[in-house]
Amino acid sequence: SSRVVEIQSQMSERAVELLGLPEDRPCFLLDVGCGSGLSGDYISEEGHYWIGMDISPAMLDVAVEREVEGDLLLADVGHGIPFRPGTFDGCISISAVQWLCNADKKSHSPPKRLYRFFSTLYTVLARGSRAVLQLYPENSEQLELITAQAMRAGFTGGMVVDYPNSAKAKKFFLCLFVGTSGMLPKGLGTECSNEEPHQAKFTNERTRFRNVKGKSVKKSRDWILEKKERRRRQGKEVRADTKYTGRKRRPHF
Repeated sequence: SSRVVEIQSQMSERAVELLGLPEDRPCFLLDVGCGSGLSGDYISEEGHYWIGMDISPAMLDVAVEREVEGDLLLADVGHGIPFRPGTFDGCISISAVQWLCNADKKSHSPPKRLYRFFSTLYTVLARGSRAVLQLYPENSEQLELITAQAMRAGFTGGMVVDYPNSAKAKKFFLCLFVGTSGMLPKGLGTECSNEEPHQAKFTNERTRFRNVKGKSVKKSRDWILEKKERRRRQGKEVRADTKYTGRKRRPHF
């Protein structure tokens, strides 16, 4: 319907805006889950070039009929992105990545498919570029899973949430940086609140106290701070961190 097309176009526009592309030259972008090529139309209008990947032959047929300007590839991104290192100046994806969380076949492992997707995406993107993936997570666990695999693959960045206080307009954009840690853009509609919107803050810092498996030592200050940060990302009410966070209490007799 025209409403769907309109929303799709708005999200494509926002995703490209969040890519922060250089204005002085055309760029070469990857569109993951390109469908019938609606995002591609916007990319072309902006003077950039693109390749679209999708798992649905029917959708790609529509894209071909519509004579979109990008090249199209029928592929399952859970198997990885089959291009040479550094091919793309950026990647966008509109409401597609959450599908990698589903195990459609017995052999499918969502964490493995997500890791395969993100690690190969990291490779095909030029250093200093970004990927902006708009997604509809089913729950906070999916957000956690997707974000964790992206970070494992080497990306920095985090979730940008537009209109976090609106049920209808709320949109999640996973904004990922390759090789350089940029500042995470601000979500739209968050200006009114003083507190940070629920944006996952990922930096390059590795936590100080890690046990052998790479997790923070249980009940340590870092472990508590990470847990609180995770709960904040999930939009839960959490007490502010202070210098007393994680301190042992004196024994009382």
